[in-house]
Amino acid sequence: MHNVASFQYQTLQVCIQDGILTVSLNRPDKKNAMSFLMMRELILVAKRVAADKALQVVIVEGSQHTFCSGIDLQDLTAPKHQAFALWELMKPWQSLFQRVCLIWQQLPVPVIGVLEGHCLGAGLQLALGFDVRISHPDCKFAIMEAKWGLVPDMGLSKSAVGIVRPDILKELAMTARVIDAKEALDFGLITHCHNEPMTKAMALATEIAQRSPDAVLAAKRVVNHLNSPNSISLYQEKFWQLKLMLGHNQKLAVKKAKEASVKFKARQFR
Repeated sequence: MHNVASFQYQTLQVCIQDGILTVSLNRPDKKNAMSFLMMRELILVAKRVAADKALQVVIVEGSQHTFCSGIDLQDLTAPKHQAFALWELMKPWQSLFQRVCLIWQQLPVPVIGVLEGHCLGAGLQLALGFDVRISHPDCKFAIMEAKWGLVPDMGLSKSAVGIVRPDILKELAMTARVIDAKEALDFGLITHCHNEPMTKAMALATEIAQRSPDAVLAAKRVVNHLNSPNSISLYQEKFWQLKLMLGHNQKLAVKKAKEASVKFKARQFR
């Protein structure tokens, strides 16, 4: 059994089929609002995904046809959590709030978000950490922090780079305006808009799973360095190409191009 699926999560549901892991945010009574426990469990899942070379794609969705309504303010402001939350904001390295949204960029597999109902505040910042975001046409989006007199602090300054134009991002962050999926697509917040977003996500995941897992990893790593200093991004292209050429799955990819029945080995690199 995959290690990621061997644990009983309190705020998540996980399912693995054919190398594709589906993670469902599961606090339907709170419209999947993000609690401290959910943040810790999401990070735990991500760490287990990173250690499992047999997994090929991750899909993250919300239960009951809504993705995430934002941070759970009742949990955030509970007296037992206030000192911890303050320390997370003061410490010089990534906070828990930032890590839960950014850790997905570091995973060695692609992460696809399925967005329905509401994708607000913390939910939108979580989704921006994914590689691909597929939304239902009726989904609503907002960067909500300004509504509470706050600023987005869950890694938005990193996750939105190269996805959303700075002027658009400023407008959304300053107004806390709720927008629909059409605007979100126009602004670059989402990748696709589809009436059956999970069906679209599964089809994409299945397509990706047909490719060499090492080539998929390398593509993610190289593209993630697009906004690094030019010399670093160019070095990443050469670095990953050399690794792939020396790896076993590149040779299998050549064979698979001629014979579809060829199977790739488990991902070689991290």
